[in-house]
Order: sequence, then structure tokens, then C-alpha cells
Amino acid sequence: MSLFGTNYKFHTGYALSGGGAKGFAHLGALNVLESKGLKPHVIAGTSAGALAGVFYADGFHPDEIADLFTGKEFREFIGFSMPKQGFFKTSGLFHFLKKNLRARTFEDLQIPFISVVTDWKRARTVSFYQGNQLIESVIASCSIPVFFQPQYIDGIPYVDGGLFKNLPVSVIREQCKYVIAINVNSLMPYCEDAGIKKMVERTFNLMSNSNTLIDKKLCDILIEMEGLDKFTIFDINNLKEIKKIGYETASSKMDEPKSKHIIRRCLRHKELESKINRWINQTSPL
Repeated sequence: MSLFGTNYKFHTGYALSGGGAKGFAHLGALNVLESKGLKPHVIAGTSAGALAGVFYADGFHPDEIADLFTGKEFREFIGFSMPKQGFFKTSGLFHFLKKNLRARTFEDLQIPFISVVTDWKRARTVSFYQGNQLIESVIASCSIPVFFQPQYIDGIPYVDGGLFKNLPVSVIREQCKYVIAINVNSLMPYCEDAGIKKMVERTFNLMSNSNTLIDKKLCDILIEMEGLDKFTIFDINNLKEIKKIGYETASSKMDEPKSKHIIRRCLRHKELESKINRWINQTSPL
């Protein structure tokens, strides 16, 4: 029997959306959740949400994650390629993750983590949550088609999870009593004189926004960012401003009566869980 009740494997889950550089808003929101005393029992992340989520699951504080990206340039995470399957390679991102992640497998993480990707060949959503393909699955979840080459795992090409599941609430809904979702993928404004890069970016933005409608209704708390529409998915030079918007939006949302009620329930459970664990440790034989 689970500590979280007979029907749930986890008590509190976080679902983190994709959104490119707008994903830095996740870090501001996670700061707020931490300040309320909340910690997830599982994290599901798509694209930028997978990137933020894997570091958080690995034990990094949100501010430490921000420090890893501060001063970085977009070109440090990519390599140019002949545009057969994508304009850029993700070799730089691979080396960045390998250098900074402490975990090498999903099982090494401090918090259970699910990386949501798209099977490019079979056109379906796939969740990676165990084994030694941790880094590869996060890269796959971030690999926007056309911009980036697919990430091959066991011979299968995978791309950005946002194609079908940009806000992965349904991935963990049945396993969790409460799900807190953070959606950073605000709708991009229309630009009549947009070049091909902007056209592709807006196409992906519209598509990923449309597939979040059901998932938004499934979560218990939805932190939906506003004011991020002026930033592009590659705008990593505005990390501080994006993170600040995430903090302010989450602060406002978590002060709402419904959010406060759920926070109290989560904290009561956290206290009970702590008491049970202490009792188990005290009664366990040496």
C-alpha cells in the first residue's frame, strides 16, 4: 500500500511544459513552490520542461540551474549540419548535460522523472522514465523538428514531445493525487513580415498550444505564464527577466484560495510522510 493512498503511486506531481527559452520561467515558478514548502514526488517534463525538470530531479536548486545557463550563448548548445533532417545538431547540449548532470540513469535521480518525447517514425507520444538513456531522452524531448536533427535511441528517431503532449499532465494524472502544471508556452504574436525561422517557430507554437487544452483541465493547479510572448524560443540571453516573470506569475497563482487549500493538504501529507519515515527508521533492525 502506498503512503499516498491505495489509488495513487505519488502524492504530488509536477508537469512542466515546453517552450524553448521561455522554460526559464519554470525556474522562477519552482522557487515559489519551494518557498511554500512543496516538493514533488514525480516530475514529467516536455522539451524545456524536461530540461528544467531533469536538473531539479537531480537535486539542483532552481537558482543553481539558472547559474548553469547564465552567460551561455545559443551556439554553445548546437552544431551546424547539412539540412537533411535538421539545421542543427544537439551535440553541444549533449556535452552540457553530460558535464553538469550528476545522475547517469533515471534511477540515479533524487526525484522520479519522466521525459516526454515524440516517436517520429510511429507518430506517437513516448515516455522515458527508467534506464540509462536519461540524457538522450532529454535531448530528444528538446529536438524541435526542422530546427534540430532527431535523436536516435535504440535505432528509433525521437523528436520534441511538444508535437503531441506539450503539457504532460495526462502522463502522470492517474498516478498522482495532485498535479501542479506549469505552462510557459504563451501564444506568439502574429508577424506579417516574419521570415522562415519565425514562420516555423509560430507553426510549432500554435500546434503545441492546441494540444494542451485537455491537459489544462486535468491538473489541480495551473500556473499559466503571461508576458512571455515577446520572447522567442531561442532567447536565452533574457534568462533573468523570463525567470522573474515565472516567479511573479507563480506567486500570484499560489496565493489564490484553491491553491492555498491544496498547499495545506500537501504540507499535511508531507508532515505525515516524515513521521512515518522516522518511525520506520527507528523500528528497523540494525
